[in-house]
Amino acid sequence: MSWQNGFESIIREQVHLAPLTWFGLGGPARYFITPENTAQLSAVMKRLHESQIPVYVLGSGANLLVRDEGVDGAVIHLSNPSFSQVNIDGRIAKVGAGADMMHLVNTMCKTGLGGIEAVAGIPGTLGGHIRMNAGGAFGDIGSAVASVTMLDGEGHLYTRSRDELVFGYRHSNITGKIVVEAVLELRPENPEQLTQRMKEIWVFKKNSQPMGENSAGCTFKNPDGQSAGKLIDEAGLKGATVGGAMVSRRHANFIVARDGTRSADVLALIAHVQEMVESRFGVKLQTEVVIW
Repeated sequence: MSWQNGFESIIREQVHLAPLTWFGLGGPARYFITPENTAQLSAVMKRLHESQIPVYVLGSGANLLVRDEGVDGAVIHLSNPSFSQVNIDGRIAKVGAGADMMHLVNTMCKTGLGGIEAVAGIPGTLGGHIRMNAGGAFGDIGSAVASVTMLDGEGHLYTRSRDELVFGYRHSNITGKIVVEAVLELRPENPEQLTQRMKEIWVFKKNSQPMGENSAGCTFKNPDGQSAGKLIDEAGLKGATVGGAMVSRRHANFIVARDGTRSADVLALIAHVQEMVESRFGVKLQTEVVIW
C-alpha cells in the first residue's frame, strides 16, 4: 500500500515552491500536502514517519530560501482555514498556527488587545513567528505566548505551557515538528492608541527596510551586542551583488532578489558577506533566514 493511500485529495507532486516564498525563488517539492484539519494532519504525519519521508513545514514563506533543486521530501502547508481560526475570550486569544500575522496584529489592536503589536510589519504566520520568536527593536512574540500546541514527528499532539517554554533572541525551545495553535495572553488597551502604535511601528519598518522588494527579511542574526546590518554596511557591502542577488542599499541586512536571480546567487552572496565580515571584524554571521 502506498503511503498516500486515503490522502490523495490533499497531496500533489512536484509543486513549485518559488511562488509561495517572499524571495520568489527555488525548485519544487516532491510532495506538497495541504491537510484539512488537525486530525488529518496527525494521520498524514504518522504515515510520513513510517515511510521515512523528510517533512518540511511551510507558512507564508517569509523567512525562507528554497534551493534551486527544490525539496526531496514532503512540504506541509497549513493553508486550510481550519488552521487560521482566531477565538477571543476576554484577554485570551486561541489562534491557529496558520493565521497571517499582519492580519492578526491588526485585528488584536482594533479589538483593544495589546501585546503583539511589536511584530507589526513582520510578515509570516503565527507558527513561524513563535518557533523563531519573531520580533525586533519594539519587542517579540514570545512575551505574549501562554501555551503552544504542536505535533511531533510521529503525529502525536501535545501542549507546552508558558513555564515549559523558553524564548530567546530569534529562538525558542520548541522541538515539535509542527506548531498547530497557540494561546496568547494579551492586555486590554485603548484600541485607538494600540492602532496608532501599530501604525508607527509599521511605518518605521517601511522607511528603513526594502519591504517592496523580494527578500526574506533579515538575512543574518545580530551577533551579541552588535548589529549585523551595521557590520555589513561598515564592510562596504551595501549594493554588493552575485548574479541577480544584491545586498540592499536601504538596509544592509537584507538581500533582495532581482529579475533573473537564482537561489544559488543568494547563497553565494550570503557566503561572500560572511567571509568579508569575518575577515574585517572577526565575526562569523549566522543566518536568520531558513534554507531548504
